[in-house]
Amino acid sequence: MIESKCPYLTVPRLAAVPGLVHGFGEARWSEADFLAFAALNGFRPVIMRQLHSDIIHRIDGAPVKKLEGDALITNIPGLLLVIRTADCLPVLLVDEEKQAVAAVHCGWRGTEKRILEKAVKAMVEAYGSKPAETRAALGPCIGPACYEVGPEVRDRFLHAGFPASIFVERGRLPAIQVPNLKGRYLLDLREANTWLLRELGFKKTNIFNPGPTCTHCEPRLLSYRRNSADPRRMYNFIGLL
Repeated sequence: MIESKCPYLTVPRLAAVPGLVHGFGEARWSEADFLAFAALNGFRPVIMRQLHSDIIHRIDGAPVKKLEGDALITNIPGLLLVIRTADCLPVLLVDEEKQAVAAVHCGWRGTEKRILEKAVKAMVEAYGSKPAETRAALGPCIGPACYEVGPEVRDRFLHAGFPASIFVERGRLPAIQVPNLKGRYLLDLREANTWLLRELGFKKTNIFNPGPTCTHCEPRLLSYRRNSADPRRMYNFIGLL
């Protein structure tokens, strides 16, 4: 991931796709700044009320009212699909051949509900996308060393079919329960969603995990766990010109 003059981060491989605009916003990029950016570039932003759900919207035109859900897919130029985050994982999907894109909000609840898997399948159904030819960029989120969860969260993930390896000990050594955490666990959101993509048939070379990766550790990114009183969110976006 490289930093541009604008306060958002981009993935070089996606930046090379003709007609594609994307980015992962930093803390210094305000809502007003983002909306000005969208207007300047001729985009209509689609911003949902996010619910930590598995609700996916196919966007065939600018919505007349605010949507509720956690994933957006479209093949319509001029729309900017937006995910707002402050620890959750934003995932951007690109099918260059079919000219289709998606933006997915993957917190632990949405991940456990396999929202990313469902968004990919929605692109397959709507646009004929092929997972093996689709690219995925996984933006900054809270890292496993900073993301302690309780046993009930672990049980839900295992019941949903995720491998135990998405829970790691400090230093990223494979383990389920973390020593000295009194029954708590460290969840790797990035690994959980990467596993979903690989299960769907995504090529390893088409999954991008650039840094900085941990919102809790990186001061230029926002983290709810680091500062729950801060109402701001980072703007992550993707769209077709």
